[in-house]
Amino acid sequence: MRVIVLGGGVVGVTTAYQLQKDGHEVVILERQPLVAAETSWGNAGMIAPGHSFVWSSPKAPMILLKSLVLKDQALRFKLSADPRLYSWSWLFLMECTAEKARRNTLLKHRLAAYSQSVLHEVIADEQIEYDRNGRGILYFHRSQQALDKGVEHMKLLELDGQEIRVLDRDGVVALDPSLASAREKIAGGIHCPTDETGDPAKFTRALAAKVIERGGEIRTGTTITGIETLGDGVTQVLTDKGNFKGDAYVLALGSYSPLIARTIGIGLPIYPIKGYSLTIPVGNRPHPPTVASVDEHNLVAVSRFGDRIRVTATAEFAGYDTSHEPADFAFMKGVTQELYSEGADYDRAEMWAGLRPMTPNNLPEFGRRRLRNLYLNTGHGHIGWTMSHGSARITADLIAGRRPAISMDGLLN
Repeated sequence: MRVIVLGGGVVGVTTAYQLQKDGHEVVILERQPLVAAETSWGNAGMIAPGHSFVWSSPKAPMILLKSLVLKDQALRFKLSADPRLYSWSWLFLMECTAEKARRNTLLKHRLAAYSQSVLHEVIADEQIEYDRNGRGILYFHRSQQALDKGVEHMKLLELDGQEIRVLDRDGVVALDPSLASAREKIAGGIHCPTDETGDPAKFTRALAAKVIERGGEIRTGTTITGIETLGDGVTQVLTDKGNFKGDAYVLALGSYSPLIARTIGIGLPIYPIKGYSLTIPVGNRPHPPTVASVDEHNLVAVSRFGDRIRVTATAEFAGYDTSHEPADFAFMKGVTQELYSEGADYDRAEMWAGLRPMTPNNLPEFGRRRLRNLYLNTGHGHIGWTMSHGSARITADLIAGRRPAISMDGLLN
């Protein structure tokens, strides 16, 4: 078939790749000049099944409430005139029970672990260079009490097959000596040795080049203006560069998916949650990070991409606003400098803010809604890079009428 993929982020490009492997003709439509230029560019770059815990937990409502007064909360809620924020927030709060958080976390972990296995197949086949670091991810805590709670919390994923190693302070520094100067501030950590990191934009652009080499078409600088339907099917996608017809269509527009879906009568429970990141050159600093880490107290994540480090933090309920100012990055930069004092040229940090396409239960949207030839692959939230590869394979399976390799119970509405 000829399949039109709406969106050129990591989810759209991996989907096109999997469809092309099935023998389909693929066309990707992307409004930016390059693929992977929005959310797929500035995220933490972590392939992290070990961080599959959903945000919609019993603790989340109080954190959001505190954020109206305290500005250093990891989750921040900004009052807005957008009614969609409040309707989505109500659905989010309905997911914040212990039972639902446990269920959704296990579903998310199932998808994340499967997706990582698909990624490994792809890099074995394609030999893509993307600054991969396979030394795991360290989730560290600043007090023994917090570490003990973290270990107890992690048992849910461990029982589901996630490999974990509990490290004391000395073990943390032995794993990554670049943390030696911050040794006394760390009580210990949980190392997930099978988690990994890599530059998602670099990967996506290399994979997009493979798609083009094999006859695929990628239309960048092309803004989707509408979807035309007739009866129970899509007939074409309308853009500012002409119309595109296909046999099937995949909606992979991330945070913008609900805006276009709404024009054809499909409601998607996706809302943009703003995140911030810094990309900092290592320069000639002697002790850059060698293992990706998450400071669980401050919820600041640090990854190493070759000659750069990527620092990410904060989840702000602020609508489609991607503006930022230096003050927004002061806390995360300060935390990173404290941890890795000789880790990077902090004065040369590049600031970025982007949107995570969040669903209330933190699980992506798959399959069809009402229209027989429009498939959803969107709403991957804060670990879209982790879940993209498996989601792409699942979408290709659904289009082919195949049963996906993992159970879709709880994942397919």
